[in-house]
Amino acid sequence: MTDSGDGDTPDRTPQEDDPSGEDGSTAVGSDRAPPSKADSHGSDRADADQTAEEPSAAPGYTAGDDEDERASENPVTWFLTSDNEGVAALRDLLSTMAIVALVGLLLFAVSGIWPPLVAVESGSMEPHMEVNDLVFIVDEDRFAGDGAVHGVVTYQRGIETDERSFGSYGDVIVFKPNGDEGIPIIHRARFYVEKGENWVSEANESHIRGDTCEEVQNCPAPHDGFITKGDDTPYYDQVAGRTTVVKPKWIEGRAEVRIPWLGWIRLQFAKL
Repeated sequence: MTDSGDGDTPDRTPQEDDPSGEDGSTAVGSDRAPPSKADSHGSDRADADQTAEEPSAAPGYTAGDDEDERASENPVTWFLTSDNEGVAALRDLLSTMAIVALVGLLLFAVSGIWPPLVAVESGSMEPHMEVNDLVFIVDEDRFAGDGAVHGVVTYQRGIETDERSFGSYGDVIVFKPNGDEGIPIIHRARFYVEKGENWVSEANESHIRGDTCEEVQNCPAPHDGFITKGDDTPYYDQVAGRTTVVKPKWIEGRAEVRIPWLGWIRLQFAKL
């Protein structure tokens, strides 16, 4: 250590310069020893650590600043991970819409037509189809059964090949009455006729009005097509005046699966 002497002090022996104070004396000019370098450095580190733990208090800083910075740096990641209530709600809405769209695409891929779902709003096909049923339909040329004509197995042909659907023989089809736009009809295809054919001779007499072709509407057949009938109606559609002979191009699809009551939702939207 250094001394505050004036230079006239005689030289000292090594023992006198020994800071350990073996002779029992204390340091000159101080009543306590200065801190060691190790202690001083440790105090500096402690102060630095304490300063690092304290958050910045820059003027104008808010919690939203970090959120905005994340959004600007990587908007996609921010949108997918943000805890903001508005962003979370929008994210849930978009994910729901994506699921619905995916289901719609899957149904379209299977059915080949759009829309692939129709709602039943009358009881003409009871008990095999009820009011408010939702029916999944497919393009008539897909998954056609044995003996199909234009993709449709008729009731008459179904008896021969034992092809059944919805509780009876043959296929149930969705078609535009008279080819017009409007509410389609979902009835069973009974048999196929050709233009000019006297189809009364092969019809079930309990489903016609009259004994001869001249006494029955749409006989002879004005063109090729299907004679149709609801399972719970007494007469063929062509006799009751619901439609003329159904041309194949008027068919919108063939019924495959029904889901009870789910069609009610679609019918309510149709009323809006």
